[in-house]
Amino acid sequence: MKSDFTLIPFPADAIPPVKINGWIERQHNRLTLEYKLTEASEITIPTSAIDPLRQLDLWEHTCCEFFLGIKDSTEYWEFNLSPAGHWNAFHFLDYRQNIIEETAFETLPFRVAQKDNYLHMSLEVDLNKIVQPEQSLEMGITAVIADRAEGLSYWALSHPGKEADFHSRSSFAIAL
Repeated sequence: MKSDFTLIPFPADAIPPVKINGWIERQHNRLTLEYKLTEASEITIPTSAIDPLRQLDLWEHTCCEFFLGIKDSTEYWEFNLSPAGHWNAFHFLDYRQNIIEETAFETLPFRVAQKDNYLHMSLEVDLNKIVQPEQSLEMGITAVIADRAEGLSYWALSHPGKEADFHSRSSFAIAL
């Protein structure tokens, strides 16, 4: 089943005038995800890397992210995708606890297309490396956006708390 999404910014003083939407689908334990950032002229997009690598702290710059949790479990994964092509994946046993880099993925190939006022990122990933096909999943889809003034804004499906918190399971709003 395919689900469309639109991300909303966490309330802040200065939100860049960008729109973030896309869609996600899980078929035969293969996850397909597409992000579309439009009206993106005021955001900073990292320069494309010749050799994309697994890197830490991608969220300190413009970065698309998603969180994948097993329903009725505290276990979840965080995936970071930089428009430069760099990536990372982390496994948590509980809310922000026992974080480790997820070694089931040696690469996380995704495509990036950019021109003028538009950024498109798409990913296809085999979930068999981390979850069973019969397991019900909950997804949180997020983005960190760096604007030209070097400020960061935080975008998600919802922001249920007093602070932006992408790890909160109450924001994992898409069932797969």
